[in-house]
Amino acid sequence: MGESEFVPSVAVSVREFDPTKDIEKVEAVERICEVGPSGKLSLFTDLHGDPICRVRNSPTFLMLIAEIGQETVGMIRGCIKTVTCGKKLHRQGKNNTEPKQVPIYTKLAYILGLRVSPHHRRMGIGMKLVKKMEEWFRDNGAEYAYMATEKDNVASVKLFTDKCGYSKFRTPCILANPVFSHPARISHKVTIIELSPSDAEILYRSKFSTTEFFPRDVDSVLRNKLSLGTFLAVPKGLYRADTWPGSTRFLEGPPPCSWALVSVWNCKDVFTLEVKGASRVKKTLAKTTRVLDRAFPWLRLPSVPNFFEPFGFHFLYGLGGEGPQAQKMIRALCGFAHNLARDRGCEVVATEVSSQEPLRCAIPHWKMLSCEEDLWCIKRLGEDYSDGSLGDWTKSPPGFSIFVDPREV
Repeated sequence: MGESEFVPSVAVSVREFDPTKDIEKVEAVERICEVGPSGKLSLFTDLHGDPICRVRNSPTFLMLIAEIGQETVGMIRGCIKTVTCGKKLHRQGKNNTEPKQVPIYTKLAYILGLRVSPHHRRMGIGMKLVKKMEEWFRDNGAEYAYMATEKDNVASVKLFTDKCGYSKFRTPCILANPVFSHPARISHKVTIIELSPSDAEILYRSKFSTTEFFPRDVDSVLRNKLSLGTFLAVPKGLYRADTWPGSTRFLEGPPPCSWALVSVWNCKDVFTLEVKGASRVKKTLAKTTRVLDRAFPWLRLPSVPNFFEPFGFHFLYGLGGEGPQAQKMIRALCGFAHNLARDRGCEVVATEVSSQEPLRCAIPHWKMLSCEEDLWCIKRLGEDYSDGSLGDWTKSPPGFSIFVDPREV
């Protein structure tokens, strides 16, 4: 997304997206924007006829389109939610001598899906869309706005940092792993328990609420139909699925030496991806790996999924854990997630974590499918902060972890 330099243009109007008349025009712009370079692999997105599918599950969202006359030449999506932006010490009651870390919340806006038709770039349309979206953010009380892009997307980075006042903020990693034909092995020394949404919420609020970008309405995320479940990994023998005491007793009792947690989001039912531009030789080699994997599953051969037709993926969110064996627990959960995606016909399992995440090395991924350094840019929209003890969030140092909301993937 983004455009290079501004030149004078004809009058451009910006208005709210109307699903009753704009879908075909928006899809046409999306298609022309996704035409990849000749002879190179390109990733295409199919939104299944729903241009606002990537923000539809957010608490508050908006899509704007830019027009020249009756022609649609650009679009932008935005959403707003309340998230953790820091933490502070809080004493509960007069006799409580041990302060507790509690989250500091702020109202955060997110910009995504900015597109400008290649035939109408360098006309200031991208900047106009961003400014109009920011007006809506401010009108709805957002204190900050951020966006995500690839660090080598020069046009996008320049538009937001040079022209729109955003600053580079965080550099998380997108880690993606293919789903093989054979099932992943899960350590027999680990027990995996599926938690109810209420149990998952208790655990997340207790252990993760001070994590940067943690959504205050995490209960809505966990109860969304796209969330396939939350899974807890503990050492074998500690609990069984039928003897799980619930998160409250789990937290009140003596903690296990190690544990890990992850939730799974079904992106396949929102949009699908497709790789185009591959040569016949590459397609044949990839197919051969799948044939061998299916024929000899006991060999556990790594195979390349069929990325050359529309495919879906699962997204792992809320990933974390504690203890000396937390990495082992994470590996078991990733294996479990792989098998879940395999059973549900997905080709990829992906997640996004902080570049400083201690458990990052335990997450299986293929480097060729991953982005080792995504770029998030942020802007302060108002003069008033959500909490004076934090100050300006845009100037705060990164923490070890972030919570990536699957509703914005």
